[in-house]
Amino acid sequence: MRINWEGLGVAASVACAIHCAVVPLFITSLPLLGVNLVDNPGVEFTLLLAALVIGLFGLWHGFRLHHHKVWPMLLFVAGIGFMAGKEMMEGRPLWMLIPSLALILGAHYLNHKLCRKANHCHENDCNHDQVVL
Repeated sequence: MRINWEGLGVAASVACAIHCAVVPLFITSLPLLGVNLVDNPGVEFTLLLAALVIGLFGLWHGFRLHHHKVWPMLLFVAGIGFMAGKEMMEGRPLWMLIPSLALILGAHYLNHKLCRKANHCHENDCNHDQVVL
């Protein structure tokens, strides 16, 4: 059984976007209960690190086996950088979320398009007829 790293990377990016949208809106009452997830830099940077690692694994597959273009990974890292910058800025400006998400989703979209355009596999490195989770 093989893992679809690109799909997992997209899922992690979407989960990060949902987290960034939902936490400020719906979970702001948790500090009243003694739980501080909303304004916890440790939680935020742990999620960013997880998204970075999983996303890069997904993009690496396309780079190594299909298109050999570094642009998707560079766009993805820039998007994560914008997200980290947003977390470090005073007041965490929401306007930084737009370029961050555009870069992250654009990286995955570009990777997908480049993989489809390459339309080949290297010897026994991949099998597109096989069902992948």
